[in-house]
Amino acid sequence: MARPLDGRTIIVTGASSGIGAATARACAGTGMSVLLVARRLDRLQALADGINRTSRGRADVLVIDVAAPEASTAILDAAERAHDGRLDAVFANAGYGYARRAVDETDADIRRIFDVNFFAAASLLREAGRRLLERGDAGHLLMCSSCLSKFSLPCYGAYAATKAAQDAWCGAMRLELLGTGIEVASVHPITTVTEFGDVVDRQSGGAGAPSLSDRVPRPFVQSSDRVARAVVRCLRRPRPEVWTSVVARAAAAGMTIAPGLGDRAIAMFARRAGAVTGPRKAH
Repeated sequence: MARPLDGRTIIVTGASSGIGAATARACAGTGMSVLLVARRLDRLQALADGINRTSRGRADVLVIDVAAPEASTAILDAAERAHDGRLDAVFANAGYGYARRAVDETDADIRRIFDVNFFAAASLLREAGRRLLERGDAGHLLMCSSCLSKFSLPCYGAYAATKAAQDAWCGAMRLELLGTGIEVASVHPITTVTEFGDVVDRQSGGAGAPSLSDRVPRPFVQSSDRVARAVVRCLRRPRPEVWTSVVARAAAAGMTIAPGLGDRAIAMFARRAGAVTGPRKAH
């Protein structure tokens, strides 16, 4: 039986654009109240104004860096204040990526991407889970992982590693919370039409590793609205993993079964896309 969403609440991080903004709109369209969390006030306010003007649900805004100390506590406190103490669902979506060869990485950059993509999301779901357990309440905790949680691409090792960590974290929480009424799900989009590619280009800093985001075959590209609709379906009918592409899910399964074959297929695609897949020759 589908769960009613009207009147329930959800926190959406990374809500200023892309999947986060689309999910916030989709949730508000069902009658949910949404706390929009990100760093860019102008975009959050514009999104909130649009939701409050046209949707059945309500939107409130919190400007914060999700990786800041005590950010999870501040986010959950703000949501409960805005929603009269209610806490029904969390979608930890904030994150970014960049393209760089592993041998060119720095410890600082690896730690920073883990701070934002993994540690901030894990902290938010952990603290939300604690509060729900203490009250004996049901709830739904979701984390935006990626199809790259199951396999990687050349020059995306750091990003894929954070997504694999998210996937493992959600899997463990899901098993630990069985029977409590608290659902946990990981979301696995493919390449999505968002700002992600532009962020990759900026964050990569000219490291000689081209972004693959604009070279991905069309069957592996989708809209952020498609991901948002899949998240809403999961909120209504919980499932362990949310996949937005049958092709990508089949590819992930195939690469797990035959990693050598998968490596050859990915290397072929990466070479055609102009990405670095092997040692550079000295000139």
